[in-house]
Amino acid sequence: MWGGPLWMLVWPAILVAFIVTVVHWLGEKGGGGEGPPRSARDILDQRFARGEFDREKYVKRKQNS
Repeated sequence: MWGGPLWMLVWPAILVAFIVTVVHWLGEKGGGGEGPPRSARDILDQRFARGEFDREKYVKRKQNS
């Protein structure tokens, strides 16, 4: 008696889980992510370009890295 309505809920849940899994898997395979990891120097250069600190701090941090 409970089996029919229960299966009516289980099958759509399985289908949705399958679709979500496939989309997630394809998203990982497709690349298009963040790209190669940035070096500390790249991050420092970008922060300086955004104006997060002045030239003196930039030079000092560049020498320490």
